[in-house]
Amino acid sequence: MFAISQRLARVQSPMIPVVGDLIRAHPGTISLGQGVVHYGPPPQALARMQASLAEPDYHKYKAVGGIPQLISLIADKLQRDNGITIDAGNRVIVTAGGNMAYMNAVLAITDPGEPGDEVIIQRPYYFNHEMAITIAGAVPVSVDTTSDGQPIVSAIEAAISPRTRAITTISPNNPTGAVYNAHTLRQINALCQSRGLFHIHDEAYEYFTYSAAPRFSPGSIPGASNYTISLYSLSKSYGMASWRIGYMVIPALLEAAVRKIQDTILICPPLISQYAAVGAMEAGQAWCGERIASIADVRELVMEELARVGSFCEVPRADGAFYVLLTLDTKQKDMTIVERLVREHGIAVIPGQTFGIDPACRLRVAFGALERESVAEGIGRLVRGLRAIVTE
Repeated sequence: MFAISQRLARVQSPMIPVVGDLIRAHPGTISLGQGVVHYGPPPQALARMQASLAEPDYHKYKAVGGIPQLISLIADKLQRDNGITIDAGNRVIVTAGGNMAYMNAVLAITDPGEPGDEVIIQRPYYFNHEMAITIAGAVPVSVDTTSDGQPIVSAIEAAISPRTRAITTISPNNPTGAVYNAHTLRQINALCQSRGLFHIHDEAYEYFTYSAAPRFSPGSIPGASNYTISLYSLSKSYGMASWRIGYMVIPALLEAAVRKIQDTILICPPLISQYAAVGAMEAGQAWCGERIASIADVRELVMEELARVGSFCEVPRADGAFYVLLTLDTKQKDMTIVERLVREHGIAVIPGQTFGIDPACRLRVAFGALERESVAEGIGRLVRGLRAIVTE
């Protein structure tokens, strides 16, 4: 008698909570599942947050798109770090994290229907992007990438239909750790311009690059502000995952639509998080760089350990973020291996199925939460577990 949304029934169940339940059921499990860093926010963030509590109107609603002080700092950062100029053609909107920024973008540019508008994503895809598109009533169209996670422009072009509204890219990438080269991103951006599509580019891991891998912001291309949507987050680089603070750079023509969405869902970004973000951005990229250097050291140790299982496990190049997407030489299902790794070896990873990978058995390993002192134990459990399960 009581109907529920069939649209929501088509949305995959979030895998992070599923694996989280497994971890809680097996105390002592080390998590290499959720994408978090091992450090917290800079002292400047906490100081700014504390100081803001003394303001008389702290508990009142604020501007739907963010407080002016934070928006000004973001504009300076975008110019300095990304080559993106904030002018009459674009706008900065502060959001409750990068996921909300993506949801805002999809809702603003697509219409539901049978069939609905389409958004192209790269496979393996970030599961929350695929989920957001489906929740909006649009259709996610996934396009395979190369073996090292790079987009294939010709495949993307072939996937464009009259219902396509946008192409999504993520670099550095979740879940592969690939850093997209500037030439490819320029080609995709040009394709969007020529076909009248939006280019949604997620840069949540912008500071996490290794091996001198260059990063590139498509929003910096001259004229691209009319159709490029750039997404950012403080969750990763500033260790502020639970603060839920991010921002988006959108074409001016989308401002009214995004404000409607954000005012309805959020009213305004949490003020306490915005003040913390002010302090974090005052600390700046230099503060992040010191901590990311320690993750780079961890990455080297992780890759050395994973090389020990090379006979049955393909370990791809991963020059960015803090993920590596393993491919196992086995006929076992990836979720079966995930469950066994937790139960039998006390180590948790994420199955490839949630990133749209099937039938290959692949596992995403997240090493950002590891400190140098804990790498040996965490990756040691994973290596021993994979060897025992895959070669039995």
